[in-house]
Amino acid sequence: MSQFPPLMVKVWGPMACFTRPEMKVERVTYPVPTASAARGVLEAIFWKPQFAWQVQEVWVLKPIRYVSLLRNEVKSKASVRSTKRWAEEGGYFDIGEERTQRHTLALKDVAYVIKARVQVAEDCDDPPPKFRDQFRRRVQRGQCFTRPYLGCREFAAAFGPVQGDEEPIRASRDLGPMLLDLDYEGDSGRGEPVFFEARLVDGVVRYPERRL
Repeated sequence: MSQFPPLMVKVWGPMACFTRPEMKVERVTYPVPTASAARGVLEAIFWKPQFAWQVQEVWVLKPIRYVSLLRNEVKSKASVRSTKRWAEEGGYFDIGEERTQRHTLALKDVAYVIKARVQVAEDCDDPPPKFRDQFRRRVQRGQCFTRPYLGCREFAAAFGPVQGDEEPIRASRDLGPMLLDLDYEGDSGRGEPVFFEARLVDGVVRYPERRL
C-alpha cells in the first residue's frame, strides 16, 4: 500500500466510448471507463518510463446516458508498397469500395474524477513525490503530451484539477465482466485479456490492483 494519498484529476467531454471487446464489429461502450482508458488519460497528461499509473477508482459525476451513432469507416488502408506500385504502374485506392457504415453506441455528456497512484519502478532512484508534483503542476496549467481522449481518439477530453465540490451520482449497479488490462507475459507478443466483475457503488467504480 502506498504511503501517499491518490492523485486526482477531473476529466469531461461531450462524448465517450469505452468499447466492449466482445463486440466484434459494432462499437458498444461500457457504461463507465475501463481502467486502461483512465490510465490512457493520465499518460496523455504526464508519463515517464520510470513509473506507471495504477488506477484505483473513477467517480461518475453525471448520469449515464447513451447516444447511437452511424459512422462511415474504412475496412482497410493503402499500404506504402501499394502506393509505390501505383506510382510506377498506375492504379489508385478506391475509398468508395472500402467504405462501410458501422454503428456506435456511445456515452454523451460525461464527467469523471480519476483517482490513481504513481507506481515507481524498482530500479528508479527518484522518489514518488517528484512525479506527483510534476503531475499536479501539469494539471493545474492544462499541459499534456497529447490531447486526452475518452475511449476513442475522436472523443477528445478536457481536464483540470479537482475543485473539492465534485460528488458522484447516487447510482449502484452490477456492471458484469469488465476488461481490466492485457497481460503480456510470455514471448507471444499478444496480450491476454484480464477481466474482473465490475460494480458501480454510489457512483464509484473501483478497480483491482495489478503490478504493472
